[in-house]
Amino acid sequence: MFPPSELDKLEEEGRIYWPPRGDMPAYKRYLDEMPGVPLQDIFIDIQPVVGKLERLGYPTQKPEALLERIVRASSNEGDLVLDPFCGCGTTVTVAERLHRRWVGIDITHLAITLIKKRLHDTFSPEELAPYEVIGEPADAKGAEALAAENRHQFEWWALGLVDAAPAQDKKKGADKGVDGVLYFQEKDDGPYHKVIVQVKSGHVGAKEVRELEGTRKQEKAEVAALLTLKPPTRPMKEAVPADYYVSALFPDLRFPRLQILTIAELFAGKQLEYPRWVPPKTFKRAARRRKGPTDEEKQQGLL
Repeated sequence: MFPPSELDKLEEEGRIYWPPRGDMPAYKRYLDEMPGVPLQDIFIDIQPVVGKLERLGYPTQKPEALLERIVRASSNEGDLVLDPFCGCGTTVTVAERLHRRWVGIDITHLAITLIKKRLHDTFSPEELAPYEVIGEPADAKGAEALAAENRHQFEWWALGLVDAAPAQDKKKGADKGVDGVLYFQEKDDGPYHKVIVQVKSGHVGAKEVRELEGTRKQEKAEVAALLTLKPPTRPMKEAVPADYYVSALFPDLRFPRLQILTIAELFAGKQLEYPRWVPPKTFKRAARRRKGPTDEEKQQGLL
């Protein structure tokens, strides 16, 4: 196709490929010299996180469709997927659904609580594979160590034990008696009722108990909970008011307006008492999904 003089010029320019086993040489073509647009790393066919079912309120949350494409394009079933900044758990949730092994890392116990809840909301108990959480307290001594290391991380972790979210208006270093909050309903279309939570890792006395009761009334909360590392003293117990929230649906059921729970009791299975027949509305609930082909794979017929 080329005269000898042209072939010599192409050879000098490095335009000829010589196969290692003496096969027919070929002309080299470079992508930047060819028509068309190189493959981009910007996907314009995937919408941002939209709708109530997927949006969990995390500020940097990514759409599952985006992570589906990345995980499927870069791994096979059984491969290990690592997300060292996993936030609200989109990557690990997608990896679990696509039958990948996964490791998710985040610096805050608040994120770990959110990820665990998302996994359990997304998959049924039969589908969710066992996983291990490394780095969070496994007993009361571990909780004491976390409190000594970082009081705010201890607070976020302890709030997760009762399914409470950090108070939105709480600023770091300020303590006005409300560290966390959760909401409950007695029926799906009924009003929301507030439960406020205070976490104490140090000394607590009867004064703090009385102040919390005052805060409960000021916040118009039905129930207040005090989470402590140390068992309550006798004066603390005596400071608890003999007042109860009475269920509107079941008048025979009463719940203490102010409750003191220790971390050891929570590890032992004790729960914060409030009506639980309607799932709590503290965190937005992730949509239930089944493992198997992704939405993108279904659209492409890749079953």
